[in-house]
Amino acid sequence: MNGIRNIIWDMDGTLMDTLQDLAMAVNHALRKYNMPERSMEQIRRSVGNGVRRLVMLSVPDGEHNPQFQSVFDEFRSWYLLHCEDHTVPYDGIQEVLHGLKAAGYRMAIVSNKLQEGIDELHRRWFADTIDVAIGERPGVARKPAADMVQLAMGELGATVQDSVYIGDSDVDLATARNAGLPCISVLWGFRTREELLQVGADCFVERPQDIRLILNKEI
Repeated sequence: MNGIRNIIWDMDGTLMDTLQDLAMAVNHALRKYNMPERSMEQIRRSVGNGVRRLVMLSVPDGEHNPQFQSVFDEFRSWYLLHCEDHTVPYDGIQEVLHGLKAAGYRMAIVSNKLQEGIDELHRRWFADTIDVAIGERPGVARKPAADMVQLAMGELGATVQDSVYIGDSDVDLATARNAGLPCISVLWGFRTREELLQVGADCFVERPQDIRLILNKEI
């Protein structure tokens, strides 16, 4: 991958451990409407396709439940206020990002998380290393559609030939494929190696530091 100069990062489960704050926001909203709470494992398996789908999978009968929109609105309001309570970058991520920046890589975040949440996390944690942050917004199809990646690549001045996608889930793998990019799958996130192998992942890293080794390979 020596020709790679641009990196598109997923956020949840790749750059940051967001699971506890997502779970707490979901369960806060469910409690308010007297619905059964979800376990951390259930939340883990539901993350990746945006927060509306996360709530849909958590509410009994999903969007068919007459209280679904109220639960989603409560989740959204709570999460925007509490999205940083327990969310932090994974160990080693900041050091790797600074090293990549110093080596001349340009980087973007592409996430199905709400744009307001992405803006706040980007401002606090990544403004000095990552140039572009794309979240869920009106008029742009969410991952696994390629639209958000293409928007980020346009802002970076990147091409398919000089870019790579890094994520932790089946959604990320599908997103990379739809955008025509190679995908590096990380193993510290929300999916196991076995789950990723089942959807065709073939390039893995176990530690953030290993990303530089992959990028330096002649592929």
